Formats: sequence, C-alpha cells, structure tokens
Amino acid sequence: MLVLVANLGSTSFKYRLFEMTDDGAIDDIQNARCLAKGAVERIGDAQSRCTVQIGDWSNELTMSVPDHGVAVQACLDQLTDPENGAIENASQVAAIGFKAVHGGRLSGVFVVDDHVLDAMAEMNAAAPAHNPPYIATMKTLQARFPDLPLVAAFETDFHQTIPAARKEYAIPRQWADEFHIRKWGFHGASHRYIAFRSAEILGRQDARVISCHLGGSSSITAIENRQSVQTTMGMTPQTGLPQNNRVGDFDPFALPLILQRTGLSLDEALQELASKGGLLGLSNRSGDIRDVEQAASEGDSQAQLALDVFIEEIRRHLGGMLVALGGADAIVFTGGIGENDTLVRSRVCAGLEQLGIVVDPATNESLRDRTNDLGEASFHAGDSKTQLWVIPTNEEVIVARQTLHALKHS
Repeated sequence: MLVLVANLGSTSFKYRLFEMTDDGAIDDIQNARCLAKGAVERIGDAQSRCTVQIGDWSNELTMSVPDHGVAVQACLDQLTDPENGAIENASQVAAIGFKAVHGGRLSGVFVVDDHVLDAMAEMNAAAPAHNPPYIATMKTLQARFPDLPLVAAFETDFHQTIPAARKEYAIPRQWADEFHIRKWGFHGASHRYIAFRSAEILGRQDARVISCHLGGSSSITAIENRQSVQTTMGMTPQTGLPQNNRVGDFDPFALPLILQRTGLSLDEALQELASKGGLLGLSNRSGDIRDVEQAASEGDSQAQLALDVFIEEIRRHLGGMLVALGGADAIVFTGGIGENDTLVRSRVCAGLEQLGIVVDPATNESLRDRTNDLGEASFHAGDSKTQLWVIPTNEEVIVARQTLHALKHS
C-alpha cells in the first residue's frame, strides 16, 4: 500500500511517499520503502517552487500554488509523471498521513473527521503556529479529494504512557479536567522511532534509553520497554529546553512585569517569547547553533552564554531522565544538532564518568566517517557502562505506519 506523509508549514508542504506491506505493526519500521520525496515552497506567493526526487530522477518547476490543496495536486502530478513517476495515478495512494501536533482531548492516531478537527481547533491557542494551518489544509483537502482518507498522527500519542505523577501540573483541578492542561509532550514520532530503532541496535526490548532530539526545536525523552516514561516538553511545544527562537521553560509570573514595563499586550509578549527567545534571544545574534558556536569561538560573550545555557539545560534534564530510569543503557542523539554537532555531544556528556557515561573523544570527532548506511554510529569509550549513539530519526516512516494502522482499524 502507498501512503503519502505530509509535513506542513504555513507556506510550505513537504512530503514522502512510502510503499509498505499492509500487515505490519506500527513498530515494523523496516518494511517501509520511501519511493519519493518532495516539497512545495512559498505557497500563496505569485510563484511557488515545486521539487520532487524519485530514485535518481529529480524535477523542479515553478507555478502558482494559492493553497495547500493545489500543492498536493502539484505533488501528485509530479509523482505520476508519465516517464519518471513513482505511481501511475493518484488513486493508488491509500491515504495522506499528517504529523499533527496537538489534539488536546484526542491523543492518538485518527482518521480525520469533524470531531478530530474540532479537537484540534480547541488547542489553537496552545499550538498557534501548528494547528491552524493543519486544520485549514485538512479541510481544503477534504473538499478537493473527498475519497482520499486523511489521518492525523498526534505528536502527543507516544507520551501517553508517562505516569500521572510526571505529567500533571500543580494547578487547580478544574483547569486540568476542563481545559486539558497537563504535560503532553511532543516530538512523539521522532522519540518513537528512536525507541524502536535503539531496541533493535541494542538487541533488547527492555532497554533504558534517553532520546535527545536536538535541532531547531529540542526535547529529551526517557524510554523504557520502548515506551515514554518522561519528557521535557509540557503543555505546548514552547516548553522544556531552549529552542532556536522559542523560550523553553519560563516563569509565567514574569509576564505581568514584562507587560507593565514594555507596554506590550499579552499576545504580543507571547509572540516575542515564541519567536525571539531561545538561542536567538540569548545570543542576540542568531537562533542557529552553528552561528552561535562560530560567534562564541570568536569571543562573543553573549553567544558563549547562549551555548552554555543550552548545554546546561540539556544536562539538567538529562539528570532527571537518569533518575526516572534508574540509569541508562544508552543515550541517543538525534536531530540536526544531535547528529552533527560534535561540541554539543561532547559537552553534554563531559564529566559524567562516575555515572558510567564515558565519551571516546576521537571517535566523537570522526563520527561522520564511521556511520553505517543509516547514518548511525556509537561514540562511547570501551569502559563506558552507558552506550552513546547517534541515530538519525525517521519521523515520516513512523507516521506512515501509524496511518496504515489507523486505516485498518477505522
């Protein structure tokens, strides 16, 4: 069966087309083959760039793409190219799966209907950058392709196994019950992939793994028996570790002072925290870790501070994960920073020898030369009790599996 996995931005549409057996479980991450991938950029502008790669063939065209429905049609046109297409016609696609963010009272994988869309809309205030464009796109696709099932795989799903004592805020009970205010956790597809793949690598289904998804947005999850037992993100994707431009954990009682001193409205202040915080706010230069590290190496004290805060927050939460698990069999680094940033990996793990975490510095430095076909490699020393790994995540294959599972059980 063929599943198209969609990753939406407000003005972008990225996708991958998977072929997979229809009898595999959600964790059957091996029996899924990516046939094609592509993207549509600058949706809504006068001209949009549409790219596709199918095997060794790639194509790029520029056209008017006023909305995401037209973007999907453009991608289907490229996928059915008479000479180089991956499929003969669009009817071969069984469904479109979405890496949806926040469903509030709905946390799982669902075929999209009005009930699902209403639940997402209830969480617009908690995920303003994610939910509204997803809802609009889903409605557009429902109207344009009424016979094509849409599936929402919510990022919060993987974290449903976290014990209540680790996901409840100390707030009035009514708020938690009526407004679904709790630590939901995100990056679920990424952490789920790391859970399944690390179990394969370690040869243990009961492995205790700490998954460090570090990138444009970052979170850490403690995993035991391939299940999430603690995570850093809370009610919204804004919380936990500092992000590239999101504040991370922040005392809400500082807001009245900010509003009073700046004259900003609450919405304006929240927007500032969501777009000008994180590494960007700390460094006063850039939200890109590469720019921050470069500036720090040149003596920029604010950039050095931003880097130090980011590292210390990772280490603080790493300690909490070790306590939750009673130790770790492996710590996995994934995401753009986790996979590529030698300095961050080294500093996060520095000085933890008494905890059984020992880095091989030379291996860490030369990691790119040692990866397997999936880009995976270890960098722990021979006497390290905890294995240290870089494992590139594959959120799309997880969403593809979840989509197929939802279709079979709807």
